[in-house]
Amino acid sequence: MLALILGLVIFLGIHSTKMLAPAWRQQQISRIGLLPWKGLYSLVALLGLVLIVWGYGQARMAPVWLWESPTWTRHLAALLTIPAFILLVATYIPGSHIKARVGHPMLLAVKFWAIAHLLANGTLADLLLFGGFLVWAVVLYIASRRDDRASGYVPPAGKVTRDILVVIVGLVFWVIFAMWLHLWLIGRMPFAMG
Repeated sequence: MLALILGLVIFLGIHSTKMLAPAWRQQQISRIGLLPWKGLYSLVALLGLVLIVWGYGQARMAPVWLWESPTWTRHLAALLTIPAFILLVATYIPGSHIKARVGHPMLLAVKFWAIAHLLANGTLADLLLFGGFLVWAVVLYIASRRDDRASGYVPPAGKVTRDILVVIVGLVFWVIFAMWLHLWLIGRMPFAMG
């Protein structure tokens, strides 16, 4: 469990430097340069991610149950991840109304993902992992939207054709992940009854 906690602190911490320590972050970029900062940032994030995956895998071997979710919550969780995939795709396809309206679709995608998994999983490791990401995404989303307003940022208007593309690509990725990749990567089938 310690590896999971340490991984969450490292991964979410490095992803929070712009919000929590903007002056320090800018000093580091000025001192070492943007590309070396991005490289260091990526290495630290990767270390955190490896610790999260390893720690969560270890915790699943000897789960500490806090609650037992009914089987139907897995199906609800799978459905709640549909908007998560669509929002994630909206992050990378420019020019959609979705991105313009939401502002920070990846953070909203993380919220949907985390809530979905908290509904369907009831171990202490699940609470730490998905609850940690949920709190981080909520706080960062609020801070990011506040910063947008303070800077006067207005997102460019979107196009319906881009929204259609975002939804189609998001749904395709969701089907691929739900039907094949989740089992291969996580070891569980989202729609399994057992």
